[in-house]
Amino acid sequence: MLILGIDPGSQILGYSLLRVSEASDLTIEEMDVLYLKRTPDFDERIKQIFHSVNDIIAANRPDHLAIEAPFLGKSAQSMLKLGRAQGIAIAAALAHDIPYTEYEPSLIKQTVTGNGNASKEQVADLLRSILRFDQHPHYLDATDALAVAYTHYAQTSSPLSTANLRLHSPKKHKSSKKQWSDFVNSNPDRLA
Repeated sequence: MLILGIDPGSQILGYSLLRVSEASDLTIEEMDVLYLKRTPDFDERIKQIFHSVNDIIAANRPDHLAIEAPFLGKSAQSMLKLGRAQGIAIAAALAHDIPYTEYEPSLIKQTVTGNGNASKEQVADLLRSILRFDQHPHYLDATDALAVAYTHYAQTSSPLSTANLRLHSPKKHKSSKKQWSDFVNSNPDRLA
């Protein structure tokens, strides 16, 4: 299985390709960034993200896209731009019929370091230890993308992680009509 990990950004977008062999050996096939700061027009950056992610997918044929979910950072405006960059990357994957999974930043940090509040540097250092690579990327967005891909591997390969995912999945709530009828049936003496 080949996992494309993306750390979305409208100025710097990190990406990585993590290969998982049948023996669960992990190999980093690629880890880099799209540097978009030189493109002043936001629409041009979005277009560049789509074409670049599309090219990465076409050249490597990943089996799955793992992508970091947007978070409220400096401002609502920056979160909107981040969400647009994420959406465009997802659209490129969907154009190739590649499934995707979003992961919250805290879950990614927790999976890699054991601490949901770890710094980018801590994530990068632990990934270097886990995956045994010497490369020190110029931008930590590249190792963040690798962390997203690694999180997808960890969340889908371990029975414990799968159980953990079920614990964090949204609970289905009964409709209020059903809850009321359950209450009436269980408490006939409380009704006048």
